[in-house]
Amino acid sequence: MVANRYAQAFFEVAEELNSCDSLYNELCEVVKIINECEELKNAFKSPLVSKEDKKVILDKLFNESISQSTKNFLKVMIDKNRMSILEDVKVYFKSLVNEKNNVIEGTAITAIEMTEEEIKNLEEKLSNKYNKNVTLKNIVDETIIGGVLVRLGNEEIDGTIKSNISRLKENLFQVIS
Repeated sequence: MVANRYAQAFFEVAEELNSCDSLYNELCEVVKIINECEELKNAFKSPLVSKEDKKVILDKLFNESISQSTKNFLKVMIDKNRMSILEDVKVYFKSLVNEKNNVIEGTAITAIEMTEEEIKNLEEKLSNKYNKNVTLKNIVDETIIGGVLVRLGNEEIDGTIKSNISRLKENLFQVIS
């Protein structure tokens, strides 16, 4: 995927500068600002706006708020007509930063909101299990009734009451059949 190659290239620059986290934060800020303004988003993606005009907009908009490295990267993206994939580049860049920092991001889905302490305890247990730094975001979904569903990458750990009830129901049908 093209976005992956751009993210990899920018990540290599960030590593050389020992600035992975700060350049990722700058990239997030740029994506956020562009996405908040539909006209700006369209201008960066439009073939009718010249590359030079896009670079002028970039310089004026992010004059001193982002590093020269990030500006240079964005100018390459403009030169190659790739601003439409900037969001994907950000996602891939984050995965490279997480891999470098030995981090797994995930979600903990619960029926009621978890406390900070509960999230920290769960993160600690999962970090020990996977030998990585696990960070979780809590999402509330009342349909799971109780317990927790943890999603880490492609893996799910389902400790919800809803799934336990479903398994019991299946077992009962097998016994009855």
